[in-house]
Amino acid sequence: MTATTTAPVASTPVRTTRPPSARLRAWATRAPLLPALIFMIAVTQLPFVATLVISFFDWNSLYPDARHFAGLDNYQEVLTDVDLRQSVWTTVLLTVAVVLASLILGLVLALLLDRKFKGRGVVRTLLIAPFLVVPVAAALLWKHVLYNPEYGLFNGLLHYVGGPQPDWISNTPLLAVEASLVWQWTPFMMLILLAGLQSRDHEQIEAARVDGASDWQIFRHLTLPHLRRYLELGALLGSIYIVQNFDAVFTITSGGLGTANLPYTVYQSFYQAHENGLASAAGVLVVIGSIIIATFALRVVSSLFREEVSRA
Repeated sequence: MTATTTAPVASTPVRTTRPPSARLRAWATRAPLLPALIFMIAVTQLPFVATLVISFFDWNSLYPDARHFAGLDNYQEVLTDVDLRQSVWTTVLLTVAVVLASLILGLVLALLLDRKFKGRGVVRTLLIAPFLVVPVAAALLWKHVLYNPEYGLFNGLLHYVGGPQPDWISNTPLLAVEASLVWQWTPFMMLILLAGLQSRDHEQIEAARVDGASDWQIFRHLTLPHLRRYLELGALLGSIYIVQNFDAVFTITSGGLGTANLPYTVYQSFYQAHENGLASAAGVLVVIGSIIIATFALRVVSSLFREEVSRA
C-alpha cells in the first residue's frame, strides 16, 4: 500500500473589486470639493509656477525685448548681493525678536488668564483685540497715534513728566517695527498657550501641591514641560507669518533705515526696479523658507493630536 502525497496548492489572493455603485457614491461625496480644489489650484499653484518660471529669466519690464533665459543667475544674485543679504539678515532678526518677545509676553498673560478672577472674560476679550485689527491699520495706529514726535501718545506722556521728545521711528526704526508686531502677535501666542494650560492634568498639579511643591516648582517641572509642544507650535506658526510680513515695514518705515526685510525687497525689485526675474527668485526663496517652517509646524500639530488621542 503506497501513500500518496498531494502537493500544496498555492493560494491565490482574492481581488475584491468595489461595485460600481460604491465608486459612484465615493465620487459623489468628493464632487462638492472639486470646485474648491480647482479654485485653490488656480489661485495659488498656477501663479507660483509662473513665478518659478519667471525666476529663471533676466526680465526687466522696462526692456521686454531684452528678456532672455538666465538659469540660476537670479538666485545667485539674491544670495550674493549685499543689499539682499542684508534684507535676509533683517528678516531673521525681525522674526526671532518678535517671536521670542510674543511668546514670553503671551506666556505671562496666559498664566494670568488661567487663574479665576472676576471679569476674566472681559479681560480675555480685550487682550485678544489687537490680533483682530487689520495689519495695515495696526501699523498706522502705531506710526501716527503712538510714535508721532509731535502729537503721539508716547511723547505726550514723556512731556507730561518732563522727559525728552525722541523721534521713535528715526532713532529706533527696527525696534519700532518689532514693537508693533509684538503688540499684534502676543494675543495669538497667548491663545495657544492658554489652550495648553487648560489641557493640563489638574489632579497631578493638586498632588504636587499636597506634596509641598511651590508654584515655581510646579511651573518648572510640570507646566513648562507640558507647554513645550505648544511653545513650539506658537513659535513655528508665528515665524511663518512674520517671515512674510510686509505691512508693518511698508507702513511704518517704508523699508528705510535698515528695516527692509525680504518681502519688502521683493516689492522694491518688482515695482520700483522692475526686475521681474530677480523679484521672482527672491519670492521663491521666501516661499521655500515658509514651506520648511510649515513642515515643522505640521509635525508639531500632528504630535499634539496624537498626545490628545492617547490621553483620551
